[in-house]
Amino acid sequence: MNKEQTKAQYIAVELAHHLPFSIFGVVVAIIVMGFLTFIAELAHSGFHLGEASGELFHVFHPFHVLFSAITTTAMFWKHDNHNPLKAVLVGFFGSVAVCGISDIFVPYIGGIILGSEMHLHVCLIEEPMLVYPFAVLGILAGFAVPRSFDHSTQYSHSMHVFLSSMASLLYLIGFGLTDWMHVVTGVFFVTVVAVMFPCCLSDIVFPLACTHKFCKHPDDEFEVH
Repeated sequence: MNKEQTKAQYIAVELAHHLPFSIFGVVVAIIVMGFLTFIAELAHSGFHLGEASGELFHVFHPFHVLFSAITTTAMFWKHDNHNPLKAVLVGFFGSVAVCGISDIFVPYIGGIILGSEMHLHVCLIEEPMLVYPFAVLGILAGFAVPRSFDHSTQYSHSMHVFLSSMASLLYLIGFGLTDWMHVVTGVFFVTVVAVMFPCCLSDIVFPLACTHKFCKHPDDEFEVH
């Protein structure tokens, strides 16, 4: 079995192992939003759920970029620590681009599918200082994380998934789907898609696919048992 086959198998196993993290993060985020919506309904006078969700989105989105950059850079650097420039590029594009897909474009399309009139708001273009500084800080932290403690990428991925779930939900509600509790099943699946595929692409597939023959782990580590 060649290195590319074993790498593909390793990526598949990592994706399978991280699916429960994604589902758990989405469920927790939906529960949190359920409580926030309930509180908003109790304090209905002078409170607009959509506006509040939009404001909260601008808190969770940059922190999502931060943890995405940490995890993506750390995953790459853990397997291939010979090319710092490549690690920076992988960390940057794996966080900034993929977080935009996860937090904005998937919820935007999902909201339209669920019958809502969505507003497209792209922070990367409209509010770049809300994105780039967090990406840079995350990349720098990503170089240090693998040396700091064991299983670092799993811990940062768990936080990444929660932040992504909250950011996706907040965008969905804040920029169109304010009456979300009546279509909670659809919201759940839209959020799982928004979290699972872009986040795992960022945290696992993209950095591991970018590693090369100098990957410091031996071939048998990629063997699927």
